[in-house]
Amino acid sequence: MSYMDGFVVPVPKGKKQAYKEAAAYAAPIFIEHGAIRVVECWGDDIKEGKINDFRTCVIAEEDEEVVFSWIEWPSKDVRDAGMAKVMADERMKPQEGQDMPFSGARMVYGGFSVLLDERA
Repeated sequence: MSYMDGFVVPVPKGKKQAYKEAAAYAAPIFIEHGAIRVVECWGDDIKEGKINDFRTCVIAEEDEEVVFSWIEWPSKDVRDAGMAKVMADERMKPQEGQDMPFSGARMVYGGFSVLLDERA
């Protein structure tokens, strides 16, 4: 069964296009190293929670929106090997003078085993 890496990250609203371009650049690298699917979703209907919500979990500021994304892998073993290759890939190294279009320090992420996968 598939294995998922999930991410929630705050992105300045003015950097939406830069984030989309960075994601579009990285996605084929993940796929080249074994990922099946890379999905990036821009928040546009995030409800305020009584205790916690997507915005508070990443300490999103007023001028930021929340991105929810995931990478699907065929298995955890493929993910572990593929992620190691992605992190070692020279194309993923920050370029001099290039700013990341999001706050990596406030990103929430983790790996998940699939419990249920229903489709129409």
